[in-house]
Amino acid sequence: MRALAVLLVSLLLAAPTAPARADEATSTLAAPDRDAIHGVVQSQLDAFRADDAGSAFSYASPGIQGMFGDAAHFLAMVRSAYPMVYRPRATTFGGLVDIDGSTVQKVRLVGPDGQAALALYYMEREADGTWKIDGCQLTESDEVGA
Repeated sequence: MRALAVLLVSLLLAAPTAPARADEATSTLAAPDRDAIHGVVQSQLDAFRADDAGSAFSYASPGIQGMFGDAAHFLAMVRSAYPMVYRPRATTFGGLVDIDGSTVQKVRLVGPDGQAALALYYMEREADGTWKIDGCQLTESDEVGA
């Protein structure tokens, strides 16, 4: 079962590289939500940089947390499989968009090897109003939209 969970999250974190979807639209969220989403993504990137598994895991949605079970397994997967997310050389936040009904934060990442990619952070609003990361798709595009 754990192998299946790792595979599912792996697919969420690094889905086949593809350009951003044509059916995306600029998000209409208010500034406080936009700021909160930016803060969650930046905080998780900061936690990865500090090897703070507990903090990094806390920004993941309940569904992602359930797939991994604990922070150590989550951090180990990100560290080994996704160096661009684990240790980006540079990050540039782009627009917040709606893709197929999901709120998505665009972030351009430059990995430790100098390769650039666009990360699409799928966000989930929790019952308490906070935002959590519900997956991250890396694409080859290095454009950061609106």
